[in-house]
Amino acid sequence: MLHSSHEPAGYRCPFCELVNEQPFSEGNLCAPSDLIYQTELVAAIMACDGFGNYGGHVMIIPTAHLEALYDLDERTGAAIMRETKRVALAMKLAWNPEGTSTRQHNEPAGNQHVWHYHQHVFPRYADDELYRQLRHRVPVDERAQKARELRAALCSPDHPNRLQQAEIIR
Repeated sequence: MLHSSHEPAGYRCPFCELVNEQPFSEGNLCAPSDLIYQTELVAAIMACDGFGNYGGHVMIIPTAHLEALYDLDERTGAAIMRETKRVALAMKLAWNPEGTSTRQHNEPAGNQHVWHYHQHVFPRYADDELYRQLRHRVPVDERAQKARELRAALCSPDHPNRLQQAEIIR
């Protein structure tokens, strides 16, 4: 197992409470009206946080309780990507943003704080204050070393979904 659960003992998942129409536990910031729609595999819900002067970001979640990206099966992962695109296009129709962004976090160091997979979909505006941290250039030799390390890990027999040589064209 390459990762372990970070759910605390007795964890009550706020997203599961919402999609399963369960009573909300104390501290659940979801509201029943946050559910935009639900399919067999995924749901689209309004997030309770906004950025800058803009609200209206959405999270695409699996209806099954899956904690992180590592736990997704291919069918659910494909459904999440399909609905992410559908919601981004709906944002363009409904709110006419200047762009859209998506992001997803895994584990505490990855900034995950709800232990149920969720893909964020943001309407973007030039002054929205999202992603305003400092960036820096990474030297080519450092990037090349990281690429070699990842390529080796992707082909490792320890990888649960390892990349096969026959799949690689370059």
